[in-house]
Amino acid sequence: MIRHAFALAAALAAPVAVHAQATGDLAAVQRHLQAVTTMTADFSQTDRNGRVLTGTFTLKRPGKLRFQYQKGVPLLIVADGGALTFIDYSVGQVQRYPIRNTPLGILLDPSRDITKMAKLSATSNAQVISVEASDPKHPEIGRITLIFMRDPAGPAGLMLQGWVMIDSQNNRTTIRLTNQKFGVPVSDGTFRWNDPRKTGGRS
Repeated sequence: MIRHAFALAAALAAPVAVHAQATGDLAAVQRHLQAVTTMTADFSQTDRNGRVLTGTFTLKRPGKLRFQYQKGVPLLIVADGGALTFIDYSVGQVQRYPIRNTPLGILLDPSRDITKMAKLSATSNAQVISVEASDPKHPEIGRITLIFMRDPAGPAGLMLQGWVMIDSQNNRTTIRLTNQKFGVPVSDGTFRWNDPRKTGGRS
């Protein structure tokens, strides 16, 4: 009887422990995002067709990022504090979206409370934290799953490894980061770009 009582107590306690860990992990992710002021990294991008592009990623919060693609790729993605801009210099096309209307908004706004819009996803590695975030009020925006590795060298003990983004058209894009650096000087000029509709050139 005593043995069964202990077993029942353990079974009842387990979900509480798991919930506590999940709550703690989400809080750690929130602290990480709030602690990051600037970040640079190399990135590898894989789209839904398996095409892989590489380049450098720069982040300056709040609201600024830049994906500078490898030489020969006429694409650029820049967030300048208000809008996320996709530029295709090969055809002179520019598309702009409010940052808050994109899944990347979670990376750019340190004031957002991710505990209200995110949940942990199961992983096979206890050192990995996977967080899926979306805006429940605007499911049409899409969703993003952020992947972190527990690392004492990273802000709040976490290192952002990349993310998987599903946009409003259900297109899947995977970003993997390497050579991450935090707190490095980043000029606001990094987020300027040439408008091909006006100049015919590229940034």
